[in-house]
Amino acid sequence: MLLKRLRFGLCCVLFSLPLSAQSADLDFSSTVRDDLSNKDLQRVEKITEPTQDFSKAERFEANQGGAATSTKIANRDAFSQFSANLDFKGEQDFKLGNALFRKLWVSSPSSTQASDGLGPLFNARACQSCHLKDGRGHPPEGDSDATSMFLRLGKTGTTEEEIKALENFVSATIPDPVYGGQLQDLAVPGLAAEGHMVITYQEQIVQLKDGTEVSLRKPEYSVSDLAYGPLHEDTTLSPRIAPPMIGLGLLEAIHPADIIKNADPDDIDGDGISGKFAIAREPDTDGLTLGRFGWKAENPNVRHQSASAFAGDIGISSPEVDKPFGDCTAKQEACFDLATGVQTRLGETEAPDPVIDLVTFYSKNLAVPARRNVEKPEVLRGKELFYGAGCASCHRPKFVTRRDTEDKAQAFQLIWPYSDMLLHDMGEGLADGQQVGIANGREWRTPPLWGLGLTEMVNGHTFFLHDGRARNLTEAIMWHGGEAENAKQIFAEMEKADRQALIEFLESL
Repeated sequence: MLLKRLRFGLCCVLFSLPLSAQSADLDFSSTVRDDLSNKDLQRVEKITEPTQDFSKAERFEANQGGAATSTKIANRDAFSQFSANLDFKGEQDFKLGNALFRKLWVSSPSSTQASDGLGPLFNARACQSCHLKDGRGHPPEGDSDATSMFLRLGKTGTTEEEIKALENFVSATIPDPVYGGQLQDLAVPGLAAEGHMVITYQEQIVQLKDGTEVSLRKPEYSVSDLAYGPLHEDTTLSPRIAPPMIGLGLLEAIHPADIIKNADPDDIDGDGISGKFAIAREPDTDGLTLGRFGWKAENPNVRHQSASAFAGDIGISSPEVDKPFGDCTAKQEACFDLATGVQTRLGETEAPDPVIDLVTFYSKNLAVPARRNVEKPEVLRGKELFYGAGCASCHRPKFVTRRDTEDKAQAFQLIWPYSDMLLHDMGEGLADGQQVGIANGREWRTPPLWGLGLTEMVNGHTFFLHDGRARNLTEAIMWHGGEAENAKQIFAEMEKADRQALIEFLESL
């Protein structure tokens, strides 16, 4: 199968794609930027080289999002500011998009014009319900609900149609035949919700070299109260918390060549790191391009990520994902008997172009906050240790975005996301067993680290990783495995003062 062949390396990609994809817009073999003059290319290569001087902060290091960086005082709204370099119209569109991002959708029919169409099955009523304060979601704790966390459902392809859909990147995964692509624990009146996520934790004690004990909580996931019968026997459960929204437009503006050139799926350089780029189908052109967004990089751009969330999380259709019944399946007949929110006088979908346009613009222009304490000796020491442990091999510090991006606020900016945007094997401890595109059950996209240190201020918690199992940054590091095993071991063998310095560096991001 194609998905298996793609794992063997970048050199095989162009030859293993199906004939229909050979003419894709993106040249997956190109590692040279086509948006820069030779002079600018030399400048970019020089400024994005990893630093060797940890005696002082690098130039522009505090402005993680380039000229778009928010320099407002850090508080609970730190992730909700607009790009600092927006013009007046851009600021206006951002605020309109913010209103739509916060909008609570209601079931149909409703007297509230252009606000109905919720569900029929759903996980949340608004984008903001999952992306709390535009920040990081969390697993349910105590009496809190699971609104900002859900279970992705997926299985292997078995029919010829399913296998072709995977091979041609028409589908990133095959949904459960009864419950669809994710378990939805809410429903409109008159319809039963699909079921509920159940999490149990077991504490595992690991000991660091200096004798310090760290307790890691290992989660187990199951479902209860299934309303439409059992899940397929091959369906896997993949827990996902909502990731922070900051800097998405800047990540989209990274030139593909800068991502592709860092891929080393066969670990040719022998450093133990074998990242590979994700592949996704571009909805507008139907060509193949890089996957960038989602925990396994299954979505190619912010617009499609937003449209997918509208359909999957809220049950709202858009021009990109025209599913007015959301994630309802043929096995859930009652779903299709309910009214939708489509009003043809406004458009052919429940969230027509003006809506998805503005939500996309808002999502692309949530500013990255300025860093704190970049000149502090302990932070500089922690940065040196971060690099020395090999963390920067995957959490790549710097990029310069492309000159020719459509959104000028993101064009030609020096940014510091601390991500290579590649998929990496993170070991069995973090494995979910679910294939998504070319990402296997042990692989995850390197999450950007910018804004990491403001999580508690913005969201009131310090739960990290794709399912929030880590209760602090030390636990998050100690869950790393696979390609990150060596970096984890180096951290575990550090003296306490050095570990604290590395954590302090992460908290400055």
